[in-house]
Amino acid sequence: MSNKKLSPSLLKHPIHFLALGFGSGLAPKAPGTFGTLMAVPLYLLIQPLNIENYIFVVLLVSLAGIYICDKSASMMGEHDHPGIVWDEFAGYFVTMIAVPFEWVWVLLGFGLFRLFDILKPQPIGWLDKHVKGGLGIMVDDLLAGVMAAVCLHLIIWLTQYV
Repeated sequence: MSNKKLSPSLLKHPIHFLALGFGSGLAPKAPGTFGTLMAVPLYLLIQPLNIENYIFVVLLVSLAGIYICDKSASMMGEHDHPGIVWDEFAGYFVTMIAVPFEWVWVLLGFGLFRLFDILKPQPIGWLDKHVKGGLGIMVDDLLAGVMAAVCLHLIIWLTQYV
């Protein structure tokens, strides 16, 4: 991945503004973590939706992300620059599907998603290396979100019996 510093002037373009997570992707260190941090308040806005509408928003964010990430990467001339963090938004939203609202789950979901996104266990790592374009940028984070969601729901279920 590139260490190429991105100019804040990129945020003037709507595609970069979205792809760079409203500026969170400009963080000099750990832009993915900062992107996921930016996803938390957005999650708080959509969390009250019923499950059908929540999933609709997640699908919309994910499908739009394929285009947004592809276009931004193409304009930057670099596939999946670390500053592109729209995929972190989508991945975190996937993690939080049908999770009851309690701060412990919001924070644990954050940690689990970052863990899977950073470690990229198989098949996430394979997808990250072999799928190109906007879908390639998005798919590894979406799958990290699925894996984090499964773990989070398992933990929630297990804690009911403790």
